[in-house]
Amino acid sequence: MASKWLKVAPVAGVVGLGVGLGIGADKLVSAAPEAAAAKQDVKPAVSLPITRVVMFNSGVGYFSRSGEVTDDARVDLSFQETDINDLLKSMVLEDFGKGRIAAVSYDSREPISRTLSSYAINLNGQPTFAGIVAQMRGERIEVVTTPGATNQPGKLSGVIVGVETQKVPAGTTTVDAQVMNMWCAEGLRAIKLSEVQQLRFANPVIESEFRRALDTLALTHDSQKKSVSLHFAGDGPRKVQVGYVVEAPIWKTSYRMVLADKEKPYLQGWALVENPTDEDWAGVKMALISGRPISFKMDLYNPLYISRPTVEPELFASLRPVTYRGGFAAKENEVAAMEKQQRDMDRFADKADEQGKRRKSEGFGYAAPPMPTAAAPGLQLANGRPGDANYAKDLAKELGSRPNLGVAGNAATAGALGDFFQYTIDHPVTLGRQKSAMLPIVGKDVEGQKVSIYNQSVQKTHPLLGLKFKNTSGAHLNQGPITVLEGSVYAGDTRVLDVQPNEERLVSYAIDLGTEVDPQVGPGTQKITSVKAVRGIITTKTRLTEEKKYRIVNRSQTDRTLLIEHANRTNQQFKLVDTDKPVEDTPDVYRFQTPVKAQETKTFVVKEERELANTVTLTNNGDDTIRHFINLAEAGPELKAQLTQALKVKETWDLARRELAQVVSDLARLNLDQERIRKNLRETPKEAEVYATYLKKLSDQEKEIDALTAKQKSLMTGEFAARKKYDDFLANISD
Repeated sequence: MASKWLKVAPVAGVVGLGVGLGIGADKLVSAAPEAAAAKQDVKPAVSLPITRVVMFNSGVGYFSRSGEVTDDARVDLSFQETDINDLLKSMVLEDFGKGRIAAVSYDSREPISRTLSSYAINLNGQPTFAGIVAQMRGERIEVVTTPGATNQPGKLSGVIVGVETQKVPAGTTTVDAQVMNMWCAEGLRAIKLSEVQQLRFANPVIESEFRRALDTLALTHDSQKKSVSLHFAGDGPRKVQVGYVVEAPIWKTSYRMVLADKEKPYLQGWALVENPTDEDWAGVKMALISGRPISFKMDLYNPLYISRPTVEPELFASLRPVTYRGGFAAKENEVAAMEKQQRDMDRFADKADEQGKRRKSEGFGYAAPPMPTAAAPGLQLANGRPGDANYAKDLAKELGSRPNLGVAGNAATAGALGDFFQYTIDHPVTLGRQKSAMLPIVGKDVEGQKVSIYNQSVQKTHPLLGLKFKNTSGAHLNQGPITVLEGSVYAGDTRVLDVQPNEERLVSYAIDLGTEVDPQVGPGTQKITSVKAVRGIITTKTRLTEEKKYRIVNRSQTDRTLLIEHANRTNQQFKLVDTDKPVEDTPDVYRFQTPVKAQETKTFVVKEERELANTVTLTNNGDDTIRHFINLAEAGPELKAQLTQALKVKETWDLARRELAQVVSDLARLNLDQERIRKNLRETPKEAEVYATYLKKLSDQEKEIDALTAKQKSLMTGEFAARKKYDDFLANISD
């Protein structure tokens, strides 16, 4: 049975196929219909309309087709070439009877010329009747000639020998004519192709190849589309279904908010959906999913090859191939994993059945279709599944669904779906190909309060008219624009991000010209709050205070509730002090609420402070730093006493350094003078009187240098001891 699906062409007469090729209907006829039907063992394709659509926010859509088939059946579908990879990644086939999924075949990406050349009759390049006949040399045919054909009986049978061009008389002249040479029982005959009314191939294989070549040509009329054939094997009538995920426009939402003085705000929501397919949707069940499933593309359509090395054979005796046994642990783990997966599937299926029966008894029916995730694995074939209960089972297994919660007053049933949120359109949707539609999803009163929202970075002078509303619709509100109406009058537009059920959100839609705000920055203050020393490290903490005044005037005739958005600087260690607690804080702003009566002027003050810490290591600083801390009023008396004593200890070290510096200076002076004397000695004759004077002076300086060098060593030892004493003293300063 598996071989049946390869014959994808429907049974059709060759007369019609011949016309499609530009060959006259009087040239080709079908072989014996009974014989052709016996050879063509797959019935004509069955139509499976789209019955269920699920649109996501991540650029993909789930489409489900279902219908009735009888016995062995084939379903032909057509897809854009760009959708084939998604199709191969996500397609799920289900046969709800006792049938099975035979196979799925689809067009390759080979050039059409290469595909056509693979058939017994090559239809590349607009072949003529003579060209087709010439390809079939040696095939047995039956020919019916036109009445009155020259020296030809009405019906002939034989084998094609070839086709040639001959000169034939035409009145007083001759013309070229295509002539088919044919070996018949009576011998060799030459038949003008212009006199052939019908031609039939006796070989059913050739006829089948001809039909398949014509089908291939028909599918190339739209070069951007590829054919996919689904094959179901079974007995009797039964329901089948195919579902797949392909690229689709994201669905969008838009809202209308109607405000009234003495009534709750009324929220109306619409979903904007597109039919991107080339097929009309008639009575389609639709669901809209608000979520971001991970979706990606993978090239499964193009044939992929890997490079293999070429290995030269070595000239020694052949070995038997080595085989290796699998590890026991891996085998046991694999079996355990399969058993666990089966238990989980059964548990979720039972739970979904219970939920589905309960909802059906309440009049809801099953709310959601089976939806593979956008990252579903490759082709999945499910056989022998029960009827409609599979929808809830598949949904529970694949997305972990919970039962939908019907929301009174809404035009769609909304419900949580794991980490997603789903709107199931309550009525079937009919939408033409490449058309768009607005579908109502929300229509309900919500809790809300009119406010004026001031943010200096948005509008420096005036706040914005807005609404602080709570999503009491029971549905997740997908992001989208909101048109605000006050009564029947247009008030403005706004936009809202995703809002969860019972979540509060602000929206603004117009400038409040009746209220004015003047932000003023108060003088900042800075004050040292503490000085602490630990082992020679002094830490000072400084409190920085900033103040901002918002002067507010309400010139309108109605009271206002003003929300002031003030920058949230907790990431800079600022905290609020002596300020009313904000009604709400976000990562970016604090929101302070204050009532402002009509014609009232008031001031709202926001005060913030933060502490700055500064660390100083005393050993790395001079006397001025120590004296700075001694003079600080915030420093304790004990710390000041230790720092004063440190200065006295440092005086001993400073004295030792000065004495050492003096000795080093004297040695440098003597060494320079000796260099001068030695130079003079080299230039002075030994007999000169001054020569002896230079020698005596050089000798005296050598004695002085020896004495200074000894003193330098002694002073270096003393300076090192004084510095160590000072460092040790500083390192132990603490309070």
